[in-house]
Amino acid sequence: MDTQPDLIFYVKDAQGRYVVVNEALRRRSGRAMKSDLLGRTAAEVFTGEVGERTLLQDEQTLHLGQELHDVLEFYFTAQGTPVWCLTDKLPLLGSAGEVLGLVGLSRDLPPASQHAEFPRVASALAYIHAHFAEGTLRLRDVAAHVGLSVDTLERLFRRVTHLTPKQLLLRVRFDHAVRLLRRPELSVSEVAHACGYSDHSAFTRKFRRMAGISPQAYRRRLRELGQL
Repeated sequence: MDTQPDLIFYVKDAQGRYVVVNEALRRRSGRAMKSDLLGRTAAEVFTGEVGERTLLQDEQTLHLGQELHDVLEFYFTAQGTPVWCLTDKLPLLGSAGEVLGLVGLSRDLPPASQHAEFPRVASALAYIHAHFAEGTLRLRDVAAHVGLSVDTLERLFRRVTHLTPKQLLLRVRFDHAVRLLRRPELSVSEVAHACGYSDHSAFTRKFRRMAGISPQAYRRRLRELGQL
């Protein structure tokens, strides 16, 4: 797992403490050595809302035995650039069915344009980018625009982008939100409206749940980096 730069891998015990981590997780955490993470929970390794969000996910798996699959998330690099990933978490069970810990994988999503079938979905993606702020955008409208069935288009989206249409729309909206938040002349309410959210509070809650940081806190980070 240490040879996979875009794949985070870890094992945690029943208390949510890291017992195995790979090099990608060590880099993302900013720690000098992997041993610096061992015996710690996500909330101790990743401060603030990112750690809290990860801890809540862990509790779903550790306390309820739930499997999490293809949870779409994004995190920010040190330069404030969003990186999208899909996260899976599986409980590790003992012989009596008790939860002994969990194993987690988080895969960074590669650019869709690198896929061999990208030309087949390029028009659909362009249509989504042009209409994503409309609250009435539906997959069947996109499929009709490009002359494909809904099932065919959904399968293509999954192969090319690794996302469901719903996840893809969410990513398009939030990529646009991140770009607009870099424009200081726009208020957070204006950014929310431009991304298809009529409620500023709903946008803030969704952004925090996705990124582990509020839109206002993201802007503060950009100012600290001299990028705003």
